[in-house]
Amino acid sequence: MTNHRICLLPGDGIGPEVIKQAARVLQVLKLDLTFEQGEIGFGAYQKLGSPLPEETLSKIRSADATLFGAVTTPPNIPGYFSPIIRLRQTLDLYANLRPCQSLPHSASRPGINLIVVRENTEDLYSGVERVEDNGNRAISEMIITRKASEKIIRKAFDLAAASGYKKVTVVHKANVLRETCGLFRRIALEIAPQYPNLQMEEMLVDTCAMELVRDPGQFEVIVTTNLFGDILSDEASMLVGGLGVAYSGNIGSEAAVFEPVHGSAPKLAGLHKANPIATLLSAVLMLEYLDEFEQANRLRQAVMETIRLGQVTEDLGGNLSTEQVTESIINKL
Repeated sequence: MTNHRICLLPGDGIGPEVIKQAARVLQVLKLDLTFEQGEIGFGAYQKLGSPLPEETLSKIRSADATLFGAVTTPPNIPGYFSPIIRLRQTLDLYANLRPCQSLPHSASRPGINLIVVRENTEDLYSGVERVEDNGNRAISEMIITRKASEKIIRKAFDLAAASGYKKVTVVHKANVLRETCGLFRRIALEIAPQYPNLQMEEMLVDTCAMELVRDPGQFEVIVTTNLFGDILSDEASMLVGGLGVAYSGNIGSEAAVFEPVHGSAPKLAGLHKANPIATLLSAVLMLEYLDEFEQANRLRQAVMETIRLGQVTEDLGGNLSTEQVTESIINKL
């Protein structure tokens, strides 16, 4: 049995609660796991002077995979930066994968099986901003490079081919953002012919947002730039139950960090109402990354059965606490 070193990053708000529950569940599985915990977020900033300490980066680099909770990023604090964005850029976690699949729950629409493949290191999240005219004019630069675009587009086509999908939808706004999105589009048109068994379609981001609501079943793999991918994947999550079940993976060539999409939700912290399912499905994605497919499938099936039986938190119409949902899943395992 292979030993896997897992770095846990609880973070802020409900992050520590959901990571604690995920660790409980992972320890039930038939795996040899070693856990190490790192500091990240506003709490780390208050304690150590940085929201992303070098020691945390070192722990992530030495781990086989990392499971991250959530962080709070307060505005207008000098020297503070978004630790998760900095983490993605520092470790070149260039691919953000956000699966969206129908769940056995009345809040979920049927027939949905798609994944948003989002470029994760540049675009309007590059952090290149400035203020002019005595604070009356703010500018943020949208940076799109050939190198990053090629990597994410090829990742999307490779993932589609490996997963049995037939179509990749390239989403952009090249009719207005002619240079930046235009470059992303041109690169997609260059790469697509190298995958003759896959259909490529292109779609403007506003059209894609509308079509996700109208007919989400038409989508399989969506590949797009950083900001558009962030927005579209959150929209897609509402088709299957909301952010409480939305999960993701940040994948690079040498590291991978898996996280729920819901954020730190400070108003829920300490109330035992946080939905742990997004974190547990992130753990499923992590296990698949580690080639532990049997245990990943066991965990996925236990989560789905718990949802089917209505043993869920308030956001999904149930009345169970965070810990009770976890107990239900553990009992099924």
